[in-house]
Amino acid sequence: MDSGLPDLRELLLFYADAGVDEALEDSPVDRFAESAPLRRNAGASGGALRQDGPSPRVGEAAAGQASSVPAARGSRALPPPVRPEPAAAVPDEAQAARARELARSAASMEELRELLAAFDGCNLKSTAKTLVFSDGNPQADIMFVGEAPGREEDLEGLPFVGRSGRLLDQMLAAIGLDRSSAYIANVIPWRPPGNRTPTPIETEICRPFIERQVELANPKVLVTLGGPSAKVLLHASEGVLRMRGTWKSHTTASGVTIPAMPTLHPAYLLRNPAHKKLAWRDFLEIKAKLRALG
Repeated sequence: MDSGLPDLRELLLFYADAGVDEALEDSPVDRFAESAPLRRNAGASGGALRQDGPSPRVGEAAAGQASSVPAARGSRALPPPVRPEPAAAVPDEAQAARARELARSAASMEELRELLAAFDGCNLKSTAKTLVFSDGNPQADIMFVGEAPGREEDLEGLPFVGRSGRLLDQMLAAIGLDRSSAYIANVIPWRPPGNRTPTPIETEICRPFIERQVELANPKVLVTLGGPSAKVLLHASEGVLRMRGTWKSHTTASGVTIPAMPTLHPAYLLRNPAHKKLAWRDFLEIKAKLRALG
């Protein structure tokens, strides 16, 4: 007889792929044990109905007397039924088209933030705690764009505030910058559950917002941190290790061309400290470009 274990294994794998990595309670709840007294009561009631003649409960009801069935000793009341939550938005091309229209309509950075906060076309919003829009100075000469927020960013509502953020601060300081002289954002403004990789359609839905954000900031230099942001903003097809250190360009919807440097993401550098020397070379190029542009 099929034990059902393959189906259970597939269900657990589905949850893991979807980023379900936290339990709702600290300890597991055995729902079968909770419902066992009710099943025993139901069995006992069924046996009584098979006896000859009416049951005492039926006789009492016929005589107009109040009747009650005492709960089985040790039984626990089942929790009240939980109302199903509204279904999360399923991202599709229609939502991507809606995102493009909304992003184009934003006349200022604050308006773009408000539109993004009200946007419900990406299901990542339903699992994230906060919108992670930006940090730093939107009038700065340089803008950094990563991929997506992590746990610390989701809690604080700011990009790059965890370990990778502290490393980015050190990298900025090495070329004479800080968060007051740089503007920082992500392609994806909501943390994917379990820090999973955003799906292509989720990225496509968020793309118009980050492109409009770059256009409104209009920096002299754009720096993409990691491969995903380079693919979105620079339309790169090769890996970041191959393209880093070489100047590219990002063209806004209004036709403005911004010099862009793809470099390694601070989180990658934490896992591969030997490659920090590569990022240092890229940041020296960035510093020289900023000086040349005045």
